Amino acid sequence: MVKTTFLLVDDDADDTALFEEVLEQVDPSIGFRVATNGQEALEMLRSDSEALPDIIFLDLNMPRMDGRQCLAELQQDDRLKQIPVIMYTTSSQPRDITQALQNGALCYITKPANLRDLEEIISVIAGNAHSGLTEALKRLSTSVPACIVS
Repeated sequence: MVKTTFLLVDDDADDTALFEEVLEQVDPSIGFRVATNGQEALEMLRSDSEALPDIIFLDLNMPRMDGRQCLAELQQDDRLKQIPVIMYTTSSQPRDITQALQNGALCYITKPANLRDLEEIISVIAGNAHSGLTEALKRLSTSVPACIVS
């Protein structure tokens, strides 16, 4: 079986720790890397040609380079735009959601307040990282309101 790898781009240490804890519970075999802003993520991705992540979870509001700008840069890079990007943020503003989905994000997830929702989200994404991700996210969005798919 192919090992799945996630890249979480988020400047909030508490959110990162929670995400990692849930990821470990769902599937300890998943590789996990962290960048604290968009610029750091792009540098990591561009210098690491062999080990690109299967999925990028991208926060919107970060210092140095925010998620909007990072998403735009990812979409302009022929190699990096192949990686599915899931916006993972506290913002539930309709404008942010629409903009992210129109600019190439596969899905927009408002960080769930409830641990069970986060476990379900990560479980579905991990189980479908290599095929059927879009369809799985659409099914997930019917049961988890925090998950929005275009």
